[in-house]
Amino acid sequence: MADLFGDTVTGNTAAGDMTRPLADQLRPQSLEDVAGQDHIVAPDAPLGRMLATGRLNSLILWGPPGTGKTTIARLLSSAVPDMAFVQISAIFSGVADLRKVFEAAKLRRQNGRSTLLFVDEIHRFNRAQQDGFLPHMEDGTIILVGATTENPSFELNAAVLSRAQVLVLKRLDDAALNTLLARAEELGGHTLPLTDEARETLKAMADGDGRFLLNLAEELLALPAATPALDVAALTQTVQRRAPVYDKGQDGHYNLISALHKSVRGSDPDAALYWLARMLTAGEDPLYLARRMVRMAIEDIGLADPQAVVQANAAKDVYDFLGSPEGELALAQLVVYLATAPKSNAAYVAYKAATRLAKETGSHMPPKHILNAPTRLMKDEGYGAGYEYDHEAEGGVSGQNYFPDEMTERPQFYNPPERGFERELNKRLAYFAKVRGGRS
Repeated sequence: MADLFGDTVTGNTAAGDMTRPLADQLRPQSLEDVAGQDHIVAPDAPLGRMLATGRLNSLILWGPPGTGKTTIARLLSSAVPDMAFVQISAIFSGVADLRKVFEAAKLRRQNGRSTLLFVDEIHRFNRAQQDGFLPHMEDGTIILVGATTENPSFELNAAVLSRAQVLVLKRLDDAALNTLLARAEELGGHTLPLTDEARETLKAMADGDGRFLLNLAEELLALPAATPALDVAALTQTVQRRAPVYDKGQDGHYNLISALHKSVRGSDPDAALYWLARMLTAGEDPLYLARRMVRMAIEDIGLADPQAVVQANAAKDVYDFLGSPEGELALAQLVVYLATAPKSNAAYVAYKAATRLAKETGSHMPPKHILNAPTRLMKDEGYGAGYEYDHEAEGGVSGQNYFPDEMTERPQFYNPPERGFERELNKRLAYFAKVRGGRS
């Protein structure tokens, strides 16, 4: 362990130290022991190659809780000779604390020692505090290793990111969780009192968080030796299920709504229902989801099924009327409707193209024949002259030009696909074009 500003102090690592949590007792003693992160710690991976050269660079470790960020930072400092390890938390530290850390690191550097500064929850520092690291990173006073559960692209200064390599840690997979349970059982001296199905449920409860898994295992290893194997029901009564990793204002929120949107667009109702359930289970506001699905109905289905937006608004109204949990069924029904509807973004694409051209053409006037002429002067200027009332034309379409006179080439923004209701719209568009062509 280390105090706030001092060097690493090696604690008692003897197996079975009852004063320390199991997760701390099983903390890996080398990078090779880190479970589930071979893509960054293996000899041919970024950290393995870095240590082979004997030179560390500043790093940002980005990953979910319980994936080994703190452990990796400690192991990096111990792998480099004469490197001090200093750990601070951005939650509890301020500018004065950072100043003391930097001064102590400068003194070590004068004595030929480098400093690895590990900053937990680095995204909690504001932009000005993050800027304070820059000169000390550049002159070699510190090697910064920051840990964050949030997307560094959004939470960290570009200047910090340009001076540090971002390594992404993965939530622990089934093999890694099995490794941790085997280590816990070896240290505890006996296997966990679980049926095979309950053991699988235990891993699912951890949701990829190794530290949480070991905390659960510690509870089970502390049960009386004669405890019979627990089934799933008994397990859930004995230990507490982990809440899903989800922050309604941060990265997890945007990742899951993106997954829902892409699943609807990809016409996969089962995947869409899964992501909807994930968000609702995590506590997302159902009306937020309803609003996003109204957008999906417009952006990704559009006129291929004009009823989609009607269904979306109806589902929103149903939820508003019934509330939870009954109203959530309306959202589930809507997800299935949207995912199975014919898809078209033709109107969306057409609007964007029209917007681009509107910005390019500036203040072109409409052609005078489609302008009203409420005054004598306007009539004398030709306003309304030659306008043909479409309802009196054959087929209800006059075929006149409605673009500015300066636009000599007629643009076409809306190009519907041959899907859903837009098959019928294509027939109409072909007729309109024929009428316009007959006037040229």
